[in-house]
Amino acid sequence: MAEDKRTQGTADFDWEALNLDGYTLIERSEMSDQYEKTLTLINEKEVIKGTVAIITKKEVIVNIGYKSEGVIASNEFRYNPDLKVGDLVDIYVECQEDKTGQLVVSHRTARMHSAWLRVNDVLRTGEIITGFVKCRTKGGLIVDVFGIEAFLPGSQIDVKPIRDYDVYVGKNMEFKVVKINEEFRNVVVSHKALIEAEIEEQKKQIISGLEKGQVLEGIVKNITSYGVFIDLGGVDGLIHITDLSWGRVTHPEELLELDQKINVVILDFDDEKKRIALGLKQLQPHPWDALDTALNVGDKIAGKVVVMADYGAFVEIAAGVEGLIHVSEMSWSQHLRSAQDFLKIGDAVDAVILTLDREERKMSLGIKQLMPDPWEAIESKYAVETKHTAKVRNFTNFGVFVELEEGVDGLIHISDLSWQKKIKHPSEFCKVNDEMNVIVLEIDRENRRISLGHKQLEENPWDVFESTFEEGSVHQGTIIEMKDKSGIVSLPYGVEGICPAKHMRKEDGNNAVLEEVLEFKVIEFNKESKKIVVSHTRLFEEGEDRPTSSSTATSAATATGTAKTTKASNKKAGAGSSTDQAVKANNKNSEKSTLGDLDALSALKEKMEKEE
Repeated sequence: MAEDKRTQGTADFDWEALNLDGYTLIERSEMSDQYEKTLTLINEKEVIKGTVAIITKKEVIVNIGYKSEGVIASNEFRYNPDLKVGDLVDIYVECQEDKTGQLVVSHRTARMHSAWLRVNDVLRTGEIITGFVKCRTKGGLIVDVFGIEAFLPGSQIDVKPIRDYDVYVGKNMEFKVVKINEEFRNVVVSHKALIEAEIEEQKKQIISGLEKGQVLEGIVKNITSYGVFIDLGGVDGLIHITDLSWGRVTHPEELLELDQKINVVILDFDDEKKRIALGLKQLQPHPWDALDTALNVGDKIAGKVVVMADYGAFVEIAAGVEGLIHVSEMSWSQHLRSAQDFLKIGDAVDAVILTLDREERKMSLGIKQLMPDPWEAIESKYAVETKHTAKVRNFTNFGVFVELEEGVDGLIHISDLSWQKKIKHPSEFCKVNDEMNVIVLEIDRENRRISLGHKQLEENPWDVFESTFEEGSVHQGTIIEMKDKSGIVSLPYGVEGICPAKHMRKEDGNNAVLEEVLEFKVIEFNKESKKIVVSHTRLFEEGEDRPTSSSTATSAATATGTAKTTKASNKKAGAGSSTDQAVKANNKNSEKSTLGDLDALSALKEKMEKEE
C-alpha cells in the first residue's frame, strides 16, 4: 500500500510543464521544427550521396546530412585504395534506425544497385566498358564490372582459340555486355565482339586481294584430325591433311605445331562462304619428278607398308612415291586370301617392280617374284601317274580343288572320285581340309592346271563285274527303291541294277514290291556307263530252270553278300520287318569291303575263267 502511494504521485506529475532548459513549450517546439529543416530527408531502400568524414582501419564514417552518420566497414572500400576524407560515395539506406537507434547503410549494396542499372543501360546502348579480370573459372574468366561479377566465356575472349586463360587474370580489359539474366542476376560479357567487326572488314579486304597460286605467310591457329587452320592475318584458311605433304600423313601434328609460322599457297577460295583452301606440299617439288630415272620394271626395291586394304598393300619407296602390291602378287597360291594374311602397316619389305608409269605416277609391285615359282619344275616334281597327298581346299559342282603345295593346285573331277559310288556333289565324298591321296592324270603348264584322280588309285571293280554280271547270269537281289516305274535292285557286292516295270511281274501275275527278295537275270551290262539292267520276269517267261552249280554258288554268295540300301527304303521299312533286318545286315557287310580289291572277287574271276 505504501509503494502504491509513492508511485501514484509520480504518475500524475506534469513533466511537460517542467522547464529545465529555460525554454517554454512553445519555444522548444519552434526550435525543434527549425532543427528538422536542417536535416536531409532520406528514405529506406534508396541510394543517396554521402561525404567521407572519418577513415579508420575498420570503419569509414560518412556524413549524409542526417541526424546520425552512416558507419560502413572499411573492407567495402577495398576496391578503392585511394579513398580519402571529403570524397563523395554512394550509400544505400537499409534502415533509418536499428534497435540501438543507429542508421544502417551499405556502400557495397549501393554499388551493386547502381551497377545493375548501369549494366542494363550498357546492354541497351552497346557501350564499350572496362572491367577487371578477377580469376579463372571453368570454361572462361570472372570479370568485375561496376562491382558485379560477370562471366567471360573462353570462346568470347578472342577470335582465335585461347589455350592459357591465366595470362589474362589480373588485367583490365574492354568488353561489351552481350547477355543479362534478370532472374539470376547473371551478366555475360565479350571481348571478341569488340574486334569481330574490325576483323570482318579486314577479311573483306584480304579476300578481295586473293589470287590462286599466291603464297602467303600464316600462323598455325588450330590442328584437327582432318587438317590445319592457318591465320592469314584476320582471315582463316584450311590446309587439308592431303595437302600437307606428298607422303602419307597419319595426323597433321606429325608435321606442324600451334603458333608455328609457315608459308602456304592459295589453292582455292569462295567469295560467298569466305572459305580459303591452302596447300603446303605444293611449295615442294613432286617426289615422282625426283624419282631415280634408272629404275625400271624388274628392278628390286625396298619400302615400308603405309596402307593396308583387303585387295593389297601400298608400299612407300620414297616420300610421296608409293607402289601397290596386289594380294595376287603376294603368293604363288591361287586361293583367295586377304592382304592382311601376309603384311601389316609398318612392315619393311623387298619387292620387284612389275609396272611403272611415270606420267600417271603409278607403280605396281610384287613380292612372290622373289620366291621360286613352283611351276618351273612342275613336270619333274609332279609327273603324270605319280602319287601324292593333297589337302582339300574347296568344292565346285564339277569337282574338288586340292592343294599339292603352296601355289600348286589341282582339280579332281567328280567322275574321278569313285569307281562305283554315285556322287551328286563332291561335299558328299570329302570335307574341306581333308587330306586325300591322288594320282596325276594330266599337266597343263601353260595354263597352270593339273588334273588329278582319286579312284585311279584302286583297280576298276567293273573289270571284275564284267564277268560276274555277264548277260544271262542270275543273281539274288532286293528291291530297295521304286523310281520312274522301275525298281532299283541291290545286287551282290554293293552293285545296283535297274529292273524295268514290265520285268518286275512275278509268275503268279503280281508285281514285285519294295523290299522283296527275288532272283533276277542280267539282260544288259554296260561297263562304260556302269549300268546293269535285270529282269525277274525273264526267269519264267523263257521257261528256264533255276540256276545250278556255279549259278547256285553265285546265289549262295549273293545271299551272304552285300546290298546297299537308301534313306528312302529305310524310312519306308518297318522297324520289326525281317526283310528290313536282312537289308541292314547286307549294308553292314557291304561297308566292310571295297569294290576294287576283294580277294573273293579275284578268286571267283579266276575260277570262272578256268570253267570257261
